[in-house]
Parts: sequence; structure tokens; C-alpha cells
Amino acid sequence: MIKKNRVMPVSNQLWPEMYRRMLRIRRFEAAATTLHGRGEIPGALHTATGQEGEIVGACMALTTEDYMIGNHRSHGHPIGKGARLGPLMAELMGRATGVNRGKGGSMHLADFSVGSLGETSILGSGLPVATGAALGAKMLKNGRVSLCFFGDGASSEGAVHEAMNIASVWKLPVIFLCEHNGYAITTPAKLGVSVEDVATRATGYSMPGVVVDGQDVVATYDAVAVAVQRARAGEGPSIVEAKTYRYSEHSIALPPMPYRTKEEVDSWRQRDPITMFRQRSLDEGVLRETELVAIETEVAVEVQEAVDFAKKSPLPQPDEAYEHVFIDPLTDLRT
Repeated sequence: MIKKNRVMPVSNQLWPEMYRRMLRIRRFEAAATTLHGRGEIPGALHTATGQEGEIVGACMALTTEDYMIGNHRSHGHPIGKGARLGPLMAELMGRATGVNRGKGGSMHLADFSVGSLGETSILGSGLPVATGAALGAKMLKNGRVSLCFFGDGASSEGAVHEAMNIASVWKLPVIFLCEHNGYAITTPAKLGVSVEDVATRATGYSMPGVVVDGQDVVATYDAVAVAVQRARAGEGPSIVEAKTYRYSEHSIALPPMPYRTKEEVDSWRQRDPITMFRQRSLDEGVLRETELVAIETEVAVEVQEAVDFAKKSPLPQPDEAYEHVFIDPLTDLRT
């Protein structure tokens, strides 16, 4: 395992935004869960509650211009990258004002305005996309890097290994961020992954690999910042593995299943990334209570405004079905 020290301490100026973005994810998904329960959001809904620290820490180590690719547990990633909440909520509700015109839904969000290239419900399929984006950045010499989130369940997919191999061979500016939350739906990682730490596989691809506490937003930021600096310098890809945990079931509305104990869930809830960061901000004197409360109030308003925006937005029209699907418009296939 290759360990590296942080490039520099996280600027205190970033702490308010870290807190803001983590809260946005938590409250956005809480609102989405309520709407899903009312039948106002169609399809499956996978929440990242409990994983906000590693998402925000990783995304804030990037610039707006850098590329980011998420996965099926997808709302947190664009929010962590700085995407606006209104169009995201509208997309979940299938509205025409959504980031993908209401055609992508919960698992297929993209927001190019913040470098979010998209997410997919197919496990491991984002890594080839991230690698391709990194290849494009290298060819264009635009200085951008690419970051891709994937889970421990996806880590054994063939596409993951192919992407890592070619990224290393071509020294591409890409960071592979493994969100190791311990389970592939209900299968424990120890029954599906041959190594305890996915990052140890980095050795086989001649790239650095590091394990971080994914509940610590600052630690994740530090680790990804090192990988980003390395990528921008032309030194190639890295694996950062964040040990984290999802508090909810694999997807909302799935009945609880006996694959993990209440004691295990409770122990991870004691390390809630938002609660921990809030207390640390106070203990280290970076943020005052009044500042934290102001951020909390601000985020609550933002989320409610996003819900209101989505509900007031129109549904896509049937004649838009073939738009933004093919480069060349199709004639009406119904004739």
C-alpha cells in the first residue's frame, strides 16, 4: 500500500462549503425519499445517506472544470460537485426542467455545467467513461483530471480492471474513488471481493493506492488532493478507497433484510460524517454555532425551493422522446 502525506492542510475557507454540500446531500435525499414514498418520484431511489463525507471531500478536491462520473447511488455526486438542486430534483421527478430533460431519472444524472459527465445503473461502467474523459484531457492538454466513483461491489467487474490497466499504461489523469460501504446490495464484501482493501489492487496496475476514513471529509479531501496533483503533473492514475457506510437499505422501499445487525448500523451512525464534521468545526474554532445554524437554515430553504421548482415544472412532451438520443434526428417511427 502506498501512503502519501497531504499536499497542504485543507484551507479553513473550504469548511463552510464542505458542511453546506454535505447537508445539501442529506436533506435533498430526505426530501426525495418522502416524495418517492408518495409516488411522486418513479422508479428506484438509491440514497447515499452516511456517505456524504467521502463524496464531498473527493469532489471538493477538484475544480469545476474537472470531470466527475458517479454511479447508481447518484444524487450525492453532482451535489458534491456543486450542481444546482432544482434541476436535479426535477430530473428525479421526470420533469422537462431536469438536468436531462426528465428522461434520465434518479440513476442517470448529468450536469455538464459542473463537470458531471453522468451516472449509470450498470456497475463498473463509469470507469471506462472516466478513463476516456482523462484520455481526452491528455490529448487536448487542457489540464483537467477525471474522477470516478465506484463501489466495492463493482470493484470485481471486468470493465473496472480494463479501465485501470489502460489508464496506467497511458498515464492518464484519472482518480478511481472506491466507495467501500461493505455491501453489494446484501452481499458482504468479504464474500465477493478477494482482498480486504480494494486499494491494494493498485500495485497490480503500477499506480498508488491509499485507504482513507470515508466518514472524515477532510481526510478524503487530502487523499484525493494528492491524487489530483499527481494526475495534473502527468504521473498517471491513482486509487483512493474510502471506507464508508450507507445507513439505508440498498434502495428506498426495499424491505429490511437480515444481512447486517442493528448494532453494526448503530455503530456506524455514531460516526455520522456530518455530525462529526460539525463538532470538529466547533472544537477547532473554524466555525461558530451561529454560522453552522445559518448554513443549516440556508440549506433547508434551498431544498424546499428545489422541491417547489420540480413540482411546478412541466412533464416532457411525447414528441420529445427522440430528442437528444441520436446525433441525427430520426423521422417519426410511429408512421
